[in-house]
Amino acid sequence: MTKSAYIHIPFCKSKCKYCSFISYTKPDMITGYIYALLKDISDNYRGEELKTLYFGGGTPSLVPAELLGKVISKFKFQNEYELTVEVNPDDCTPEYLQALIKQGVNRLSIGSQTFDDNILKLIGRRHNSSDIIRTVEFAKNAGFENISVDLIYGLPTQTLEGLRQDLDKFLSLEIQHISTYGLKIEADSYWGKYYNKADNRLVVPNSDRIYLPPDDDTQADMYEGVNEILERNGFYRYEVSNFAKKWYESKHNLNYWNNNEYYGFGAAAHGYVDGVRFYNYSELEKYMAAPSTHEYGKTLTEDEKLEEEIFLGFRKREGVNVNKIKEKFGIDFENKYKAILEKYSDFIEKTPAGYALNLKGVLVSNMILADFIE
Repeated sequence: MTKSAYIHIPFCKSKCKYCSFISYTKPDMITGYIYALLKDISDNYRGEELKTLYFGGGTPSLVPAELLGKVISKFKFQNEYELTVEVNPDDCTPEYLQALIKQGVNRLSIGSQTFDDNILKLIGRRHNSSDIIRTVEFAKNAGFENISVDLIYGLPTQTLEGLRQDLDKFLSLEIQHISTYGLKIEADSYWGKYYNKADNRLVVPNSDRIYLPPDDDTQADMYEGVNEILERNGFYRYEVSNFAKKWYESKHNLNYWNNNEYYGFGAAAHGYVDGVRFYNYSELEKYMAAPSTHEYGKTLTEDEKLEEEIFLGFRKREGVNVNKIKEKFGIDFENKYKAILEKYSDFIEKTPAGYALNLKGVLVSNMILADFIE
């Protein structure tokens, strides 16, 4: 049974310079979009009690709480459910966060990125560092006890010392979860048009400024620094990019990494149901014209399912579970991949349940995983 659902809200006030996600600056279409979304859910949701529901974007906090409530009311939930909404610090008021609580939302993910006001301006964020602090305070006062923040490292002009200062400030917020992401400038982002990957040069348009974002080695040092500081302060890295206090791991994201199925509702949303991976129309108008119809779907072969099990499993700190793989696919993991396990013995560790990447292995995970999924 499918017990998780992702809902994409593809609206933003403005597009961040590094962002390659599907989003539109068309606030006048929000209400119509929500009603298309309700049609999508009515036609494709089968009525299971959900363990997790996640509103991502875009900027879900641009949607009035009562409209989000209309969507939430379409679902049934288990007793111990997790319902996350992504919010931006520039558009959260105490009243809005209190309204989310009333709609059953019990987890917030705050798009904060950094406390450096100069970098926030450079990357096109609409908030400043004070807005981050204020949003966390508002959330706690509203009753949220499960709060996550986003941190991006490898940003132009960012230094190792600046990153350490960011981490100190995030830790001072006394929140439960931190998602960390190394900057990758994608070709279809705004910056992608002005970035020369060969020499790592970012030329800011309409100015004479040229930036050299932190290179791969510096980003690796930053990642190791993030691990060291957060784990020293009571956060556990349970997945490549995610750190949590005990019991506050994202249940929704763990559902992905455990290779379980999930619904995907909304424009550009991806889903995985009945062994079929699908995605919806990305263009807003196309989705709204046919919200119940997927643009593309693919039934995975057993080999593809196995590859995903391994790829996703190695993202987790606990790694791949060899008994689970034997039960699902009827193979002896250690025997089938003996040569690869030996080849990367400095990067892969034995665990009680199977095998996991150590910190050095995470840094070269693309190379290791390529051998597993050939």
